[in-house]
Amino acid sequence: MSTSATDLPARLRAALTVAGFTYDAVAELLGPRAHEALARNETTPGLRLTQGGSPLETLVRLFLLQTPVELAAAERALPDLVERMAAEGLVEQTVGEVAARLDVRPYAADGRDLWVVSDLTPGLDGGPQAVGADHVLGISPASTSLAQLTLRRPVGRALDLGTGCGVQALHLATHADRVVATDVNRRALWVTRFNAALNEVADRVDVRDGSYFEPVEGEAFDLIATNPPFVISPATGERLVYRDSGLPGDRVVEDIVRAAPAHLADGGWCQVLANWAVLDGRPWDERLAPWIADDCDALVVQRELLDPAAYVELWLKDAGQHGAPDYLVRYDTWLSWFEEQGVEAIGFGWVNLHKVGPGASRRTFLDWPYDVEQPIGPAIEAWGEVGPVLATGVGADARLTTREDVRQETTGPVGAEDPETIVLRQQRGLRRARQVDTVEAALVGACDGELTVGQILDAVAQLLDRDPGETRATYLPVVGELVEEGFLTAARP
Repeated sequence: MSTSATDLPARLRAALTVAGFTYDAVAELLGPRAHEALARNETTPGLRLTQGGSPLETLVRLFLLQTPVELAAAERALPDLVERMAAEGLVEQTVGEVAARLDVRPYAADGRDLWVVSDLTPGLDGGPQAVGADHVLGISPASTSLAQLTLRRPVGRALDLGTGCGVQALHLATHADRVVATDVNRRALWVTRFNAALNEVADRVDVRDGSYFEPVEGEAFDLIATNPPFVISPATGERLVYRDSGLPGDRVVEDIVRAAPAHLADGGWCQVLANWAVLDGRPWDERLAPWIADDCDALVVQRELLDPAAYVELWLKDAGQHGAPDYLVRYDTWLSWFEEQGVEAIGFGWVNLHKVGPGASRRTFLDWPYDVEQPIGPAIEAWGEVGPVLATGVGADARLTTREDVRQETTGPVGAEDPETIVLRQQRGLRRARQVDTVEAALVGACDGELTVGQILDAVAQLLDRDPGETRATYLPVVGELVEEGFLTAARP
């Protein structure tokens, strides 16, 4: 942002507010069909609904539908701002018309109306998909996923590693006293500074130029959130900075996971949205486990598994290479490299590190492609809170309660005395499910914080005519698993 434009973000924010250019207002104006069409990169339904000339309609057409608007309409929606915005590269002014050069998009987060500036959306209405190497991606499914994953407890210092357009920094600024946002893309740094000022958090967001942890050497943070350029490729040819690290394979994710603990304060968290290679004949969790430092607990969730061919197609199309003269050569080269590396599939998911000190031992690797409650951040934090309970051991004297959202499902022949299967299923958070036997179901049903685990197991043993000692020996370890998986929680004193 040039020195002459220091007041532009504040003036633009005021104009957008007066025009009512908010996420909810845009959704109401477009309606579900046009809104969903825009999500598919189709603008025609939206254009048909925004011909009234109001400031809100003009801003939607200009920035979201990326169609030129009349100069007079633009000046009504952005009074005394069009020339300034043209000078700063946000719009382009010609005789009688104004067109967007950057996207200005309303965004709702944490109960607040925000706006996010980024490069224009490529591929609208089947137009060119290719983007420049320094393209600044706007709000995307990946950035939304990371925002939903990130813990939202108050913290002192937070790091947005690889900030892009700065959307994670905007989220972090709502609950962190200080946010550091880093990137190697100079255009992204400009955009992040503009967005921080536009959303009135510039005093809490420190934007720094540099690769990965280099700009924060020697510093520690309570929370690190990162959606790194994780695309797994041979790292040859041109590089799109927002998605390509320049490192081969999944090295960028491995390097971040290994290096992050040195930049975490005691009790701090690092949360990574990532891809990783799944190699022939080797379990994915076995390969990732050595990346994790001894002073961190880890919850790693594999959300999706992609076939290499589908993965290559996805990212070649993302780069605008589909249909290009060398598309087939690129496709074949990438697939050949996967075969040489023994890549059987590509995993997508979350890496959550919690720095708890030397001797940390919790390593939860969960293959969970099923629906979860969003935002999922509170469930990740709840997983972390179980750590001290497990560290002291869940013994016979523990008093536990069943989580309120746990439901029991039974199946079996009609009229049978006992069900064939019993499944406990969570309705919230990760929505985990666990098949249990009669003793486990009875135990979970009886945990209300009044009786100890030992007392409950003794009562169940007597009811089922089992040996109490053997019942305790068999099921006390299972109780720990039920606490670890979130079906049971420690009773409050």
